[in-house]
Amino acid sequence: MNKIILGLALLVSMVATSQENDSIPKVPEEPELEASLDIEKDTVQNFKKIKLDGVAAVVGDYVILDSDIEKTYIDLKSQGVSTEDITKCSLLGKLMEDRLYAHQAVQDSLLVSDDEVNANIDRQLQSFVSQIGSMEKLLKFYRKENEQELREDLFEINKLRMLSEKMQASVVSDIEITPEEVRQFFNKIPKDERPVFGAELEISQIVKIPKATEEEKQKVIDKLNTIKADIQENDASFKIKAILYSEDEGSKANGGFYAINKNTAFVKEFMDVAYRLQEGEISEPFETEYGYHIMLVEKVRGQERDIRHIIISPEVPESAKEAAKSELDSIRVKVNNGDFTFAEAALNFSDEKETKFDGGVLRNPQDFSARFELTKMDPTLYNQVRNLKDNEISYPIMEEDPRGGIKYKIYKITNRYDEHVADFAQDYLKIQELAKREKQFNAIKEWMDIHIEDTYISVNEEKRDCDFANDWVKE
Repeated sequence: MNKIILGLALLVSMVATSQENDSIPKVPEEPELEASLDIEKDTVQNFKKIKLDGVAAVVGDYVILDSDIEKTYIDLKSQGVSTEDITKCSLLGKLMEDRLYAHQAVQDSLLVSDDEVNANIDRQLQSFVSQIGSMEKLLKFYRKENEQELREDLFEINKLRMLSEKMQASVVSDIEITPEEVRQFFNKIPKDERPVFGAELEISQIVKIPKATEEEKQKVIDKLNTIKADIQENDASFKIKAILYSEDEGSKANGGFYAINKNTAFVKEFMDVAYRLQEGEISEPFETEYGYHIMLVEKVRGQERDIRHIIISPEVPESAKEAAKSELDSIRVKVNNGDFTFAEAALNFSDEKETKFDGGVLRNPQDFSARFELTKMDPTLYNQVRNLKDNEISYPIMEEDPRGGIKYKIYKITNRYDEHVADFAQDYLKIQELAKREKQFNAIKEWMDIHIEDTYISVNEEKRDCDFANDWVKE
């Protein structure tokens, strides 16, 4: 059963839809072709055959070379992954899975646009450069002559990965789990093999967001209207304007581009505008909690939209920042004096809509429960609350929002749970997630069996003796 739990844990990364790895991967180097040849004019002497590279397998339209397996193995080792239990056969099996997903995604018209891939590459490169220091160092690290050459390599890697992820997400998107299925899953785990959950905290917060003056807001609206007029009247490029003026670091390098659908986790005001506009239409300036935007709907594909936006945040004066901090200090004192509870204060004074109506309770983005396991907490949040005692309220903490602006917060630890063996009632949400992953795992296995049978697959004779997890070898 421990192996089952481990397998289910690994499934998390296998079926996730939109989360990118921001640690520097090792981009595959160009294969070096080596041969020992001794050639004279019109005469060949001492010719020695050496295999330059071979085809390990073919899956649909994708070819997997022996060098692809070697590169993947080297990449894992160089990134500190233990390769003790990883074989070349298991790596080939994983590469074949990825390509089967990507092949079937194309067959099912689950396409990924070039703009989506390039937007992802932009985010990767920004992260890589911030880690390694400069683009020049990054190019040297990857042994590339220029940025374009690196982008071309990353494009192929990302395109295949994004197609694969899109297909995997499609396979499990409609899977739900009933309470009875959760109960059956839990009961079939032997008591001595039930998972152990680490120490956890429940945390509440009250947030104050300093506000800009009406004058500063109008300056931003006027600037956005000027940008819009230049685009519409002078045929200026929205993409270039976004690169020049947008404050969204996640999209400005790619001209403010996002590919979205109805499930994209953007704020309601942003999504409402995106689905109200017609293709080619530019919005009036509109406000979200992050600032003021204008938006262009570039392409409509059913429930999907390709959009570009420009966001500019009005400048917040120092007096507003001090006022927000002072208000939180006052709230903290009044809660400690018993004038009202922390939950009542959150409801009446917090500026964060996502938590104020729930008494300020923070939700874990992993499972949306109110608990945060200490060893898995976001490092920033952990550092902010680690020294708090039970029912102690922190002093105001300033936090920069990555999407723009600043916030001030006070925190309170409302509950603390010690490490313990899984309990059905106490840990229902975690057990529910494990049961759902097992059901997803089984659905993926069934999908694999069907599409392996229906897809052209050829495995090199030398690899046919591999003990694959799936039945890749066809008689």
